[in-house]
Amino acid sequence: MSRPRILIVGAGFAGYRTARTLSRLTRGRAHITLLNPTDYFLYLPLLPQVAAGILEPRRVTVSLSDSLPDVRLVLGEADRIDLDDGTVHYTGPEGEEGSLSYDRLVLAAGSVNKLLPIPGVAEHAHGFRGLPEALYLRDHVTRQVELAASADDPKACAARCTFVVVGAGYTGTEVAAHGQMFTDAQVRKHPLRQGMRPRWMLLDVAPRVLPEMDEKLSATADRVLRQRGVDVRMGTSVKEATHDGVVLTDGEFVETRTLVWCVGVRPDPLVESLGLPMEKGRLLVDPHLQVPGRPELFACGDVAAVPDLENPGSYTPMTAQHAWRHGKIAAENVAASLGLGGARKPYRHRDLGFVVDLGGAKAAANPLGVTLSGVPAGAVTRGYHLAAMPGNRVRVAADWLLDAVLPRQAVQLGLVRSWSVPLDTSSPEVARVAGGPGRRADARSGPGAALAADTDDGGGPGRAGPPDEPAKGQPGSGTTQVRPGSGAAQPRSEPETAKGRPLAGPPGSGHGQLRSESETAKGRPAAATATAATAAATAGEPARNQPGGEPAKNQPGGEPAKNQPGGEPAKNQPGGEPAKNQPAPAPPPRPLGPDHPAPGPVKRTDAPDDSAKGDS
Repeated sequence: MSRPRILIVGAGFAGYRTARTLSRLTRGRAHITLLNPTDYFLYLPLLPQVAAGILEPRRVTVSLSDSLPDVRLVLGEADRIDLDDGTVHYTGPEGEEGSLSYDRLVLAAGSVNKLLPIPGVAEHAHGFRGLPEALYLRDHVTRQVELAASADDPKACAARCTFVVVGAGYTGTEVAAHGQMFTDAQVRKHPLRQGMRPRWMLLDVAPRVLPEMDEKLSATADRVLRQRGVDVRMGTSVKEATHDGVVLTDGEFVETRTLVWCVGVRPDPLVESLGLPMEKGRLLVDPHLQVPGRPELFACGDVAAVPDLENPGSYTPMTAQHAWRHGKIAAENVAASLGLGGARKPYRHRDLGFVVDLGGAKAAANPLGVTLSGVPAGAVTRGYHLAAMPGNRVRVAADWLLDAVLPRQAVQLGLVRSWSVPLDTSSPEVARVAGGPGRRADARSGPGAALAADTDDGGGPGRAGPPDEPAKGQPGSGTTQVRPGSGAAQPRSEPETAKGRPLAGPPGSGHGQLRSESETAKGRPAAATATAATAAATAGEPARNQPGGEPAKNQPGGEPAKNQPGGEPAKNQPGGEPAKNQPAPAPPPRPLGPDHPAPGPVKRTDAPDDSAKGDS
């Protein structure tokens, strides 16, 4: 008798725990396949420390092949699921297409950035959902401080040293707390000419910081942020974003080159194409994490609306804590359905507290209901993360020790460009590559996002649990909501989605680059686009970076050509002469927002998961 085939889509907190538990339960009696865009599991709760230069990027990643030796890893993104044929169609990292058959399917695709139709946000903001975004933010902040130090104009210096974070949930709070410490350390070593200090702003329409938490812990976080110099503004958000700054809902214009979007997350749009009952973008499942009427289909993590048996009538929030526990129960129930385990179990949980890292020795925590702050909370928080991580504990602890005794290295690596990590993406865990296969598009990305879905289902609170459970919720988790602006979105025309043509602009437009036919043909409509800033782009003005960018002239990090402000256009860029012995570049597609100039023609090659603060 052949062994049953189990396919898991997504390797975030839910998918990784499912694969690990199934491997232990089945003991080689089933074929287990894991489909994921990357070859690692990302421990999202520590991502702000990567952006702040405390941890090296590999410290927060765990190799799937090494930690899941009995599980077959397939690199790729699921494009379409054929429930009747029992097949998942996917696109590999180099554009190749394939399909996988299954007897049991576990959907753990995770979530993506929640993007509301506020004018300019899609073009000028960056999210904080994946490793590429953290690396970009680290380089970008370093660059802005260095450019501010050499600026002669006090106004330009102040704009570069102003960093706006939208969303005072877990991720936004931690990004602002760590960011202020990071930039202050840079300025202490290399003071700004005007004697200015970097300014971090934290905005949210909620009445207080960390609205999901206990009021005492929320007050602790608010006090630490203000003492550190963060400009905390509750009841305020962004009304419009431009290249020069942001317009707040109270009418104030803040000049800045940096806008970090931590408003929240929404379920991966993959599940919408199934045509099954949904709850605010999440697939409805029973308490056993099984889809009613589909005995072969299970779902867990952010894509699943799991009934909360402790609070009848509600569903478990989209947090790492729940995703990690979902994975264990899903694995046990999948094994039981194949006769490889015990009886099925419903999902139940008990909250044991909260932990929020505020940088340095500061944190806010209430393990087992005991409210802690300061150094004791910091020790509990870091101890919890070490216990919860499935690997790299010694390396993480070593980085923490080195950070405590040595100054941080503030250098730009230039590995991730602004256009590589657009906010409007359904694959924040994968950086876009010029000339590579595009990521899949969905109708709920971009300024034309479906407001009803995105404004009503934010992530819930992240809670601490037993040592084997990850902490906290996802980036910007909580009830954070941003008031939508008045910008109208326009659908993409058919020529824009034709084979091989850039969908939202060339690399450097800040929107989708070189999306292939597979993105729009595999059960997903093309994303809606914004019209903001197109007039300037089509008029031939030099493209600019995302928040805080200078004219990008083929220089890593977006500096002008030849390292001179206003330098001559780089070769093969709009406005520059073609390289010798090369065919003249085709006219660039119309950029959607200010970013980098379009490159020359790129040959077409045909062809997630984790919730911030980690879900899968």
